[in-house]
Amino acid sequence: MNDSPGQKAVVLLSGGIDSTTALAVARAEGYDLYSLTFAYGQRHRYEIQAAEKVAKAFGVKEHLLLNLELDRIGGSALTDRMAVPKSRSEQELSRGIPITYVPARNTIFLSFALAWAEVLPAPNIFLGVNALDYSGYPDCRPEYIRAFENLANLATKAGVEGKIRFRIHTPLINLTKAEIIRKGLELGIDYSLTLSCYDPSVQGEACGACDSCLWRKKGFREAGVPDPTKYAGSRLT
Repeated sequence: MNDSPGQKAVVLLSGGIDSTTALAVARAEGYDLYSLTFAYGQRHRYEIQAAEKVAKAFGVKEHLLLNLELDRIGGSALTDRMAVPKSRSEQELSRGIPITYVPARNTIFLSFALAWAEVLPAPNIFLGVNALDYSGYPDCRPEYIRAFENLANLATKAGVEGKIRFRIHTPLINLTKAEIIRKGLELGIDYSLTLSCYDPSVQGEACGACDSCLWRKKGFREAGVPDPTKYAGSRLT
């Protein structure tokens, strides 16, 4: 438990495994939950629907959906007309920064989370970044999180005046995907509510072949538990 039960926390919630598990951790630690989701011009809105389902299931105090237009900037297979990579090997998944990287996405998202946290006020910001089973994104690394936390306390009125000491919580950063799933199940998460796919079908079924789906499949397989995901063209795997 945290030192101040009932203290507010802003949780970045994409509707995927990691952000949902981070939300569950924040709840288990006694925080009042304020979840934040972005419609940022991504390829589909199914993950937004998943985030809304998760927020409702967790009974958050408030779920805020903000609209951004990162697709006008482009530069990513998630916001531009590039093809989403499919069926890559584990070696390929672990090498380099893929074209699904959205330029400065976590910096943008954390900045909005920080603004809301200052207004609430909420000293705590949670996000589900992971530095082990992930796709090489530079804004998922511990040194990035430390740098942003330092910035948060330098760049806000509440921080400069000493009214709030902002903390960026990354409870999953040193866990594998399998460990994250096991932790989430212990905390009572229904992962069938979540969606990880970069390129789902028009019916909202996960493609099963993009990087995010492959990490998800690997996580459930290594955790030794059934994957509740609906994959396009197949039964649950």
